Amino acid sequence: MSTVNPHKDFKSGMVAIVGAPNVGKSTLLNHMLGQKISITSKKPQTTRNRILGVLDRPGAQLIFLDTPGVHRAEKPLNVRIVDVALATLADADLVLVVMDVTTADNDAQNYLVNQLRSYSTPALLALNKIDRIAKPALLGLIDQWSRAQVFSAVVPVSATKGTQVERLMDAMVDALPAGPPLYPPGSLTDLSERFLAAEMIREKVFRLTGEEVPYAVAVIIETFSEEKEGKLININATIHVERDSQKGILIGKGGQKLKQIGQAARRDIERMVGCRVFLKLFVRVQKNWSRDTKAIARFGY
Repeated sequence: MSTVNPHKDFKSGMVAIVGAPNVGKSTLLNHMLGQKISITSKKPQTTRNRILGVLDRPGAQLIFLDTPGVHRAEKPLNVRIVDVALATLADADLVLVVMDVTTADNDAQNYLVNQLRSYSTPALLALNKIDRIAKPALLGLIDQWSRAQVFSAVVPVSATKGTQVERLMDAMVDALPAGPPLYPPGSLTDLSERFLAAEMIREKVFRLTGEEVPYAVAVIIETFSEEKEGKLININATIHVERDSQKGILIGKGGQKLKQIGQAARRDIERMVGCRVFLKLFVRVQKNWSRDTKAIARFGY
């Protein structure tokens, strides 16, 4: 008796989303998934770890790896961040490069494209933020990067407005190899709620503090426990910074800044877990942790 393969014409694969810092990679990923799993901010280098998201399409499954911004790095933490991004290329079946059309010919973008040339992985280009550029300039960029002989397709999009994102997803499906689903249908991410809670707290630090603080921040979830038969989650988290002055900025006058960060993070976490959350934040100083390779590893980077 012959058996029918239910996945005979199915496609699946790992898609690495890469780009220079602050080009909209995380915003694009969240839009495609229809739910936020990767933190966003107007400040560059918001993403530090590979974020895995799963998207089911008719006849296909895309597994996204949203990576930190690729740039020339010197500090140990930044070197580690870029190493994570470039290592993702080796794991991918397809690379989606995201460029900001307002800065699509700068050193960071060119550095990334040159790195990409050393890999045999197929690549697509999403020219993002097309709502911020005149059409003649956009057409020039499409022509320029189409002739670069690196990308199998160049798709202009606006991640914030959703313009042409469906077309981009169709192009990615076309480029995927044949294969069965790698995750059960309806999966969104393999990341734990504990990890995502830490990322949501870090996002609020990025959004609500000045330039000095965010790049020196690591968030560790100390406790994450369900109470009252799953109707309440109790979270204690520590925000690590490098200097006493940064601790003062984070706490704010009378503790108001830390309270603001906690309230904003708690609302996002409650939307994620679907129940009430009690969130308590602490701030600790660990001097120059971002230059200490052992501390970087201990904080999960």
